[in-house]
Amino acid sequence: MKRLLQQLDWPIIMSKKIALYPGTFDPITFGHLDIVKRATSIVDTVYVAIASNNEKKCLLSLKDRLIIVKKTIQSLPKSIKKKINVVSFDDLTVNYCKKIKASIIIRGLRVVADFEYEFQLSGMNSKLDKNIQTIFLTADIENQAISSKMVKEIASLRGNVAKFAPKAALMYLKKKYK
Repeated sequence: MKRLLQQLDWPIIMSKKIALYPGTFDPITFGHLDIVKRATSIVDTVYVAIASNNEKKCLLSLKDRLIIVKKTIQSLPKSIKKKINVVSFDDLTVNYCKKIKASIIIRGLRVVADFEYEFQLSGMNSKLDKNIQTIFLTADIENQAISSKMVKEIASLRGNVAKFAPKAALMYLKKKYK
């Protein structure tokens, strides 16, 4: 089709699908990473956006979370990591989407309880900008029970969280809980 349009000397308009995957990533888990990988299979570019002004009290600093996520993304295959940008933001999610020209917000769902909150959030974002769509993705079944909150709790009690979080996150958790 592209070749036919070129032969006819028609302009080829191919817009890239850009998505924003916002969160605190305190710390990033294998569940988050699974959502990132799935998102790269349906869009051209995924911005993993680490929220800096969040009501949540984060264990890890914004700087540490950025380092951890960037190191984690670097461990992915080149075909995936070339589609990912890691950034921080302190704005309304829809405003940041406009800034980076994203038309999609990616949200991960683990359990039914997540859906109610995420559904409300999606509705509010839609009211703020109807041109930005939210796509809900579920992590692989082996990662669905993982949450950053539980990872931090297990780590604080000196439990082994290697099954739940990437190596870069493990190093920072060990420092925080020694």
